[in-house]
Amino acid sequence: MNMWEYVSQMEPLYPSSSPRLVDIAREILSRSAILEGRLHPITKKSITEFLRITNSYYSNLIEGHSTHPVDIERAMRRDYSNDLAKRSLQMESLAHIECQRRIEERLGADPTENISSPEFLKWLHRIFFEQLPSELRRARNEETGEEIEVIPGEIRHRTVKVGRHIGPGENVLPQFLDRFASVYHPESFHGIDPLVAAPAAHHRLTWIHPFLDGNGRVARLHTDAWFMKLPLPGYGLWNISRGIARQKRGYTSALVRADAPRQGDLNGRGNLSQKGLTYFCEFFFEVCLDQIDYMGGMLALDGLLERIRGYVNLRKEKSIAPPLPASPPLKKEAAYMLQDVLLRGEAARGDVIRCSGMAERTGRILLGQLLREGLLVSDTPKGPVRFGFPASVAGYLFPDLYPMTGH
Repeated sequence: MNMWEYVSQMEPLYPSSSPRLVDIAREILSRSAILEGRLHPITKKSITEFLRITNSYYSNLIEGHSTHPVDIERAMRRDYSNDLAKRSLQMESLAHIECQRRIEERLGADPTENISSPEFLKWLHRIFFEQLPSELRRARNEETGEEIEVIPGEIRHRTVKVGRHIGPGENVLPQFLDRFASVYHPESFHGIDPLVAAPAAHHRLTWIHPFLDGNGRVARLHTDAWFMKLPLPGYGLWNISRGIARQKRGYTSALVRADAPRQGDLNGRGNLSQKGLTYFCEFFFEVCLDQIDYMGGMLALDGLLERIRGYVNLRKEKSIAPPLPASPPLKKEAAYMLQDVLLRGEAARGDVIRCSGMAERTGRILLGQLLREGLLVSDTPKGPVRFGFPASVAGYLFPDLYPMTGH
């Protein structure tokens, strides 16, 4: 096999071969865009910022590392566990959150960047691994037991085996990565095709397996970058990592099917099965729709406002613990304050007190309590307030977003 035939395994999925996939892609675009318009932009931004924690939790969970969102939030305040292993996992979670922010900043500065280029992929790997403690920058050879240091941003220099899949030899990795950059440059596609190409690129990148470790995480961050670059309206209010983590067995099985070799002349143009790749892409998109539908239900205003009332009532009746140990029960007027701010995006403190119907002094005390607990947040001591989503509370507002226990 000559080199061109070898790297032709990178050939993309051709949308015309799968009308169903195109239909699902259009449904994703439509349903995700609906999420975009459901909330005030300031409230939407607050939710998106909070969901970075959830995305970090699930991305780490896929790798077999579990750090509860409450513990991730503590780490964001530099409140680390005394247990060194848990502390390391908290640092891993912060690294993932920082990567999401850095991707947004980089694409904001240069929207034309080819996110499939070797330079961008190595940057993704580097900015994640360089933030990790040394004990998490190690890769273990399951066959020999050898532990090898992972150099941030460095392409692997040895052959790797993942399950039954043996990645392309290290001597041909540069050609594979160059071909990937050419075929999967998002701006090479038009119409609905850039969205259709996203899961195909996700598989192809995991198949190349360019790094000694961290390939799954880089592939998920690359998909995040792809959806941001399109842009896919509403992305950020949902994320692919939660869906993959909740359907990990099906995801792994679909990857294996897409790894299969081509069978006959009618099964693709490269050396890998187009039928297998189509199956993977359809599975991937079904996971996307599942996540969009879940968040669509959570962000429906009537339900969200009702859950705010429910949370306040539980706190009022002392049925659940407060975010801070010394916090008193919430008064029922807290629900009016929280609902008003959620709907308006942000509001002056005096307006929030007035909407509660409370006297100035008692209203100010309650407002102060909501600020201390993180249910409301403000950038300055006297500035306007907006809705906060502390991890210990968000589980009540978004049931089943993540386990309520385990931290």
